[in-house]
Amino acid sequence: MTVIPADRTEVEAGPAAAPRPRWWRSLTWRDVLAITTFIGVALFVTAPLWLNLDHELRDDPQDHAFFEWMLAHGARVVTDGVYPFFSDRMNYPDGVNMMANTSVLAVSLPMTPVTVMFGPHVAFNAFLTLALALTGISWYLVLSRQFVTSRLAAWVGALFAAFAPSMISHAGGHPNIVSQFLVPLIIWRTLALRTPGHAVRKGLVLAGLLVWQAFINLEILFMTAVGLGIFCAVMAATRRRRTEVIPFLRALGVTAVATLAVLAYPLSVQFFGPQSYHGLSELVRYFGADLGSFTAYAQRSIAGNSLTAAKLAQNAAEENAFFGWGLVILFFGLVAWMRRNAAVVTLAGLAVFFGAMSLGPRIQLNGVPTEVPGLWSVLHSVPILSSAVPTRWAMAIAPMIAIVLALGCQKASDLMKAQPSARGLVRAGMITAVAMALVPLAPTPLRTAHMEPVPEFVTSGAWRQYIDDDHTLVTLPLPDPNYPDPLRWSAYTGHDMRIASAYALLPNQNPLDPTDRTALFAPPWRPTSGLMSSIKQGNPTPEITPTRREMTLADLRFWKAGAIVLTPQERDMDMLRAMTKLLGFQPTWTGGAWVWDVRNLVDDPKTILG
Repeated sequence: MTVIPADRTEVEAGPAAAPRPRWWRSLTWRDVLAITTFIGVALFVTAPLWLNLDHELRDDPQDHAFFEWMLAHGARVVTDGVYPFFSDRMNYPDGVNMMANTSVLAVSLPMTPVTVMFGPHVAFNAFLTLALALTGISWYLVLSRQFVTSRLAAWVGALFAAFAPSMISHAGGHPNIVSQFLVPLIIWRTLALRTPGHAVRKGLVLAGLLVWQAFINLEILFMTAVGLGIFCAVMAATRRRRTEVIPFLRALGVTAVATLAVLAYPLSVQFFGPQSYHGLSELVRYFGADLGSFTAYAQRSIAGNSLTAAKLAQNAAEENAFFGWGLVILFFGLVAWMRRNAAVVTLAGLAVFFGAMSLGPRIQLNGVPTEVPGLWSVLHSVPILSSAVPTRWAMAIAPMIAIVLALGCQKASDLMKAQPSARGLVRAGMITAVAMALVPLAPTPLRTAHMEPVPEFVTSGAWRQYIDDDHTLVTLPLPDPNYPDPLRWSAYTGHDMRIASAYALLPNQNPLDPTDRTALFAPPWRPTSGLMSSIKQGNPTPEITPTRREMTLADLRFWKAGAIVLTPQERDMDMLRAMTKLLGFQPTWTGGAWVWDVRNLVDDPKTILG
């Protein structure tokens, strides 16, 4: 048994060759049933979002608002023809580098009709649901057409690949990461490069998939490329077939040239354009998977425990290495059973290697740091790897397990056909083993919480009398990872409303070290944003001095503020009193918000706050 046998990747040319039917014409009732289950499970997982349209994701509300903003950006690119790789609709005047952030242009652009007709909130729900369902369908079709002949074996593998604990964890806020429907296609087309003939066509097809994935999530593309590169190198050394290596390299060259030609400019914007950054902060770069998490169960698995899982992961959206004892035992048991298959052994080695990379620079065991250095300790400073989060390498193990599961079920099916007398025993043993491994990992619906509604000040259009192309909206507090609501307001207006500050990956601007360009999750500190954030966190309001008033006025002019807005929230009265003392006049209550009109202060350079 080999992964994608050469005789199944290409049909020999000639008058006697039978035409290959279109994939949709070859669907059987088993295929339709399998596809239906993927759609059903995706709807089951995301049901709380659909049943409560006034709710947001509880575990990661900031990324929920962020991707709604990104969907609105994609729609604006289509409807208004704006530049796709940079935007000043938030974090004005510096703006946001869309390539250096997960702008999901490959999703937001085609979803423009949904975003325009139903709004970015509904578009986000559709994005997340389709991401899960299409990933399962894609894995099933590739597994059943290229890896195995048993539809049941393909269904088992695809079900785990699409709804593994790491996928459900990231579904709590990262739809770009769970959008892995191109991964199985990339794997299939990469391995198909080794068959002779049609090098240009095969290379261009693979290049198209790579470019498409690059505009969904580069991190997933990078991990897929690393895994495929190692796998192909090992298999080439093992098989030693010159007739496969030469066609592979020729088609791969076409892929590389075409991919780089298309991505050269976007990547130059990402790494060298305005608001680009060089690597993540050390805090994120050191996020490693806990060694004890590999045999534990995630919060969103039916066998999971929230308290236990919380000790083994940085947060609920980063439970990447939770596979459970049953699956770990089954995986290595299947590898031992199929140890004569070089592809299976290579996949097992890759899984162990990726698991080692995910542990971070210092290994942790059951929440307790150890002094044992991890493999990442020698890799985290490599330029490209410095932008990767080590714990997420464990997420790439799930597709490897899925392929081994499918191959294992296929071998069991073949064994039952070859030895009818042992059919009952083999069937019972395989069903029991798979059930014991996968049933405890079955996903539960996403957790949601009531979402603060977009204020009437925004929905009624009252903001338009203050905000135009020369002025922005300043909210209290300013948007950051703890207060992402203004991003949703901007998205609701289709980005017509420009806002100051942001929740996005932005370069550090450290005056003490101008060379420091590591990424922050918010703009660099400014006096007014820092003051309001401090008050919001419950700290006492400092004395309002003339110096503070001067700094506030400088900030408002930097942002080109047209209005300052404060909506009812925790500590709102403290922020209202502080801003009123800073400005020297009372706000007006408009559309469910306190509004300070500051256009005269900003536009007149002679005005001072006294």
